[in-house]
Parts: sequence; structure tokens; C-alpha cells
Amino acid sequence: MIIWINGAFGSGKTQTAFELHRRLKKSYVYDPEKMGFAMRSMVPAEIAEDDFQHYALWREFNYSMLSCLSDTYSGILIVPMTIVNPGYFEEMIGRLRQDDRTVYHFTLMASKDILHKRLRSRAEGKNSWAAKQIDRCIEGLSDKTFEEHINTDHMSIQNVAETIAAKAGLTIDPDTRGSIKRFTDRLLVKLNHIRLK
Repeated sequence: MIIWINGAFGSGKTQTAFELHRRLKKSYVYDPEKMGFAMRSMVPAEIAEDDFQHYALWREFNYSMLSCLSDTYSGILIVPMTIVNPGYFEEMIGRLRQDDRTVYHFTLMASKDILHKRLRSRAEGKNSWAAKQIDRCIEGLSDKTFEEHINTDHMSIQNVAETIAAKAGLTIDPDTRGSIKRFTDRLLVKLNHIRLK
């Protein structure tokens, strides 16, 4: 099974993915961005795309990797990744589904103000690359192609993870951490996923 967590930058995809990972007995967080950053480092600047998702090779690689992993790994694959282009969605998620692989797709929705607030909490101001994508993401992801939508404005990360698990028919462990441990875990995820665009 693959759980794809979509959403604008700052919507909580990565934190939700790792919350699910912590509370699912056997799971793996697969990060498609890693191949994007690798490709970016191997392409001459004069022919580089401004967004690595525009590389057909990036989309093909991640489709192939997820296909392979879903055939060989018996746990749950959790994929936190923003995909706004419907064509790219079909090339990856649609194609995986056509191959009879179980893919649950959820889009974390949040208001513009909340997204800016969350981005500021990770030191990304209004002029950051992520902040400049907010309008494009909100508009694009509201399309029914990207259902199922989950409005996260007034939800904690625990609530979002529990909602996704319930919708996917999964039983997750209770969150028994104290507030300090929960804060530390979230901070480590945030620090480990700082992206320099």
C-alpha cells in the first residue's frame, strides 16, 4: 500500500508522514525530492529546469521506484510530495493505480494565512520559494483530481495522521509521547528537511 500525502508547501505533509511512520508497525517514508535534488546537481545550468518535477526522468524514476518497492516491501509506503500538475499526477499516481497497486492519495488543505504562518515557523518568509508557490498550490490542488481533501487549519499533526489512517483503513498505535518528546520529534523532522531551493 502507498499513502501519498499531497498539499501546498507548509501544509504539514512531512510532519504527517513521519507521525504516521512513528505510529505504524511497519512503514517507510519515501522522499521523491531526493532524486530531484540529485538530478539538479547533474544537469548543466543552461538547460536546467526551474522545477525538477518538469523532468520526465524524475517522474519515471519515482514511478519505477514506487512500483518496485510496492512489489518487494511488505510495509506501508508513505510519500509526502506536492504534485499540482494533473498530468504529472496521472503519470505517477494514476499509473500506479492502473497497475493495480493500492494508492491512497490525500491533499492537506490550509488557508493562505495558515500556510504563511507555518512557513515562517521553519524560517521561510514571504519571499521564499515555498511561499511564492502558495497561490499556485491552493488553486491547483482544489481541483477534484487531487481529492481526497483534508482541511488542516484547525487540526494537530496527530489528528491529521489519525484521519488519514482511518480513511485508509489502518490501525495506528496511540501517541503516548509527552509534549517535550513530541516537540523534539517534530523539531528533528523540521531540521532534517530544510530545503535550499
